Amino acid sequence: MTALLALEAVEKHFPVVEGVLRPRVVGHVRAVDGVSLALNPGETLGLVGESGCGKSTVGRLALRLLAPTGGRVVLDGTDLAALAPAELRRLRQRMQIVFQDPMAALNPRMTVEEIILEPLHVQGRRDRQALRDRAAELMERVGLSPEHLRRHPHEFSGGQRQRIGIARALAPGPRLIVCDEAVSALDVSVQAQIVNLLAELQREFGLAYLFIGHDLAVVKHVSDRIAVMYLGQIVEIATKAELFARTLHPYTRALVAAIPVAHPRLRRPRARLTGDVPSAMAPPPGCRFHPRCPHAEARCSAEAPALRPVLPGHAVACHFAERFLPSPPRPNP
Repeated sequence: MTALLALEAVEKHFPVVEGVLRPRVVGHVRAVDGVSLALNPGETLGLVGESGCGKSTVGRLALRLLAPTGGRVVLDGTDLAALAPAELRRLRQRMQIVFQDPMAALNPRMTVEEIILEPLHVQGRRDRQALRDRAAELMERVGLSPEHLRRHPHEFSGGQRQRIGIARALAPGPRLIVCDEAVSALDVSVQAQIVNLLAELQREFGLAYLFIGHDLAVVKHVSDRIAVMYLGQIVEIATKAELFARTLHPYTRALVAAIPVAHPRLRRPRARLTGDVPSAMAPPPGCRFHPRCPHAEARCSAEAPALRPVLPGHAVACHFAERFLPSPPRPNP
């Protein structure tokens, strides 16, 4: 299957500038450092990691909201960096985004109808009656009343505002939607409603989601495959069933161990991490996780591990990933 979206060794380094009268670049924040991902049509790829690991930057690079420092972003076989501004604007109707904060993402001075139809106006659509019908149709599809199209964002709850953001993303008929922490600002009960709505829309319209989050339990629920990021790099990627059945990277094992268990008598062994996340301006040599890894050896601080397949469809960036493979069952005597 040909990938809908492909990131090929993508990098994004932000310059750090000091001085007012004579500003000068004193370093770079390596927010994304050699990320390669592929997203197939109709698939949900979850992207998880700690705050500051670069996952939101990956989402913005995928939509060409940020220009990459290096590497390529390819959508439907088209290199986004090679497009002129007018060509990129036409292509944007195939890719949309749902932001984390539904209040900050909606213009408080615009009505809901104006918010939903803004992407269509940008694309040059001018049939007023057809646009109004489209807005009413989208409001119904996301579970809101078309009678509320004249209201403003402050008149809705957080979950309703996120539904409006989803309706706006659906308006131009995209194939790819980046969900950037789309449920993390909502109550748990509302999170479930939004997640179920996203699943229904995916089945109906054949959408592909890049679902960015830090709650591994939520990402597990919605994703087909999961990629784990640490300090600007992918450290593990696999199908969700494979990732949770055979968690091979020490960082992923710590994330899985931190998922709360519902039953009070059930306890999951914790994988405690020591130390703080290193600075993205000066990442440690070798494996970036080695200062916090309980299994680190001398090789880890000297040689950066490549993201390599350890099992079919399961790639890990760890020199000793095979050590964490579950032992085969012993035959009965």
